[in-house]
Amino acid sequence: MDLDQLAALRTPEGSAALAAATEVAGGDPLAAAAALRSAGVPAGLAAAALTQAELRRRAVAKFGPAAAGMFLTRAGLEQATRGVVAARRADRLRAAGVRTLADLGCGLGADALAAARAGIRVYGVEADPVTAAMAAANAEAAGLAEEFTVECGDATAFDLSRVDAAFCDPARRRAGTGRRIFDPNAYSPPWDFVTALAERVPHTVVKVAPGLDHALIPPGAEAEWVSVGGDLVEAALWCGRLAEVPRRATVLKEGPPVNAFCIGGAPCNHLTSRQLTGSGAAEAAVGPVRRYVHDPDPAVVRAHLVAELAGELDATLADPTIAYLYADTPGATPFARCLEVTDVLPFSLKRLRALLRERRVGRVEILKRGSALEPERLRRDLRLAGPEAASLVLTRVAGAPTVLVCRPVTYPLDQEAAAG
Repeated sequence: MDLDQLAALRTPEGSAALAAATEVAGGDPLAAAAALRSAGVPAGLAAAALTQAELRRRAVAKFGPAAAGMFLTRAGLEQATRGVVAARRADRLRAAGVRTLADLGCGLGADALAAARAGIRVYGVEADPVTAAMAAANAEAAGLAEEFTVECGDATAFDLSRVDAAFCDPARRRAGTGRRIFDPNAYSPPWDFVTALAERVPHTVVKVAPGLDHALIPPGAEAEWVSVGGDLVEAALWCGRLAEVPRRATVLKEGPPVNAFCIGGAPCNHLTSRQLTGSGAAEAAVGPVRRYVHDPDPAVVRAHLVAELAGELDATLADPTIAYLYADTPGATPFARCLEVTDVLPFSLKRLRALLRERRVGRVEILKRGSALEPERLRRDLRLAGPEAASLVLTRVAGAPTVLVCRPVTYPLDQEAAAG
């Protein structure tokens, strides 16, 4: 995609080509291209339209119905914040009194659009001309061109005196290759600029990779890890006046549609948000395997809040290095999944196979922490047969390889509601 192709897509002819491409996207790409050419769409415009239609189809998982009007790049879509996460962040900024925001490295504008919808005036800065033009087009498509404006330039040169807050999502992929960058000093903008923002702007938020080394967290910053539907999607550093606690794990879950409508008239999903906070430095007690095992949400594990969750569940670890929690009673919590332990075995393929055969188990889910075993290979080696199902937890207990045979816990409806 270049600026000329983007301009062509924004003409009436381009809009018609996008509409036609949307009708055939998701199928055989050669047949889709032939269909557009037979409809009289020039080859170059057809290719650009089909690329956008396919990206928009994929983007629905992140942006919902709003994806239908967005202009996207593959790299930009991969790095963009999910809509529910961006909206929650925007609400928190607004609640903190933020009125003007610099989005330094705004990409396609996912975070900026969410902030603009929350009533915050956003100034976006993006170094790549095509991406900057797409962000501006996305603001216009969303009806937010007055609230979110974009300039193509160097994020480090932006005049921060114009705003009372800054958001930065430094690029963590190399331009041209798309390869991930693991050294923060090679980010764009560089890490030293990013971490110095808190000294220049009273409210600063930095989006970082979920695998961020805790040693890189600036002193006094709040580090938050966010999961959506059990998938760890991002981490963020809340700095300056925005820092409230040392560590936070936020668990977002989308439920069935409710009686409200989003952009384009599609029903909105009900969203629940639960947060666990703490120091990130506490350690959980160690004890034996007990009747129930709790598998903490990855946001809890990455935030180093397993000890805080253990306190809520009256649970202990069976190995100080493995984040499975064991309790005498099942805990209905949004921060962990609970399984009932039926058998505890020192790992032995022969013994485990015999037990599952005796129980007529033909289907297993396999969870693991602290085990080098490959789940799919183990599944084949077990040679399962039968109508029953079981959950296997591959782990260590006091340093020894162990397998727990389990079954899921079903909570009463009132407990499920309390857990969110």
